[in-house]
This record gives sequence, C-alpha cells and structure tokens, in this order.
Amino acid sequence: MKALVLAAALAAAIATPALAADAVPPPAQAAPKFSADTPIGDLMADPRAKAVLDARAPGIDKHPMYDMVKTMSLRQIQPYSEGKITEEMLTELDKELAAIK
Repeated sequence: MKALVLAAALAAAIATPALAADAVPPPAQAAPKFSADTPIGDLMADPRAKAVLDARAPGIDKHPMYDMVKTMSLRQIQPYSEGKITEEMLTELDKELAAIK
C-alpha cells in the first residue's frame, strides 16, 4: 500500500511540470523606471526626471557635493540630510517619478 501511495505521489510530481509548462504565467508588473532609489546622476541624465528633481530641489546638479553624491540615491542620502529630506518627500517623489514612462 505504501508503495502505491509513493508511486502516485511521484507520478503527480512528474506530471506537474508538464501541466505548468502549458499554463500562462501572470503578466509581470513593470517596475517604475525611476524612483527615490535611483542614483541622482541617472535621474539628472533623463530630462523628464531632471524636471521632477529641479521642481523639488532646484540646482541639485550645481551643488558643490554633487560629484560625490551623484552615484547615490536620495533615499541613501536622506539620513545625512539633517531632516531636510523627509520620508513624505521621498514618497511624493516616488509617485512623480513613477509617472514617467
């Protein structure tokens, strides 16, 4: 009896991949192109993302520390902003940047 149950379980396990191969996978949701986790330099390189940043932080690319932080994201530099970059600001920025297609 145990052998019969084991054989049935193995047969089911072997058959499952074949059935799964015919199944259509759910559509993957595309990740936003830009977010508060995108490096600042990458945001500044895209005119649409730059416009969003310029509206919130005009002249960020002219800041004396820009060369040091351009490989970092705003979320990464938030802890060093002395409260000037809030989580609410980053959430709003995420929304605006996610709208860029």
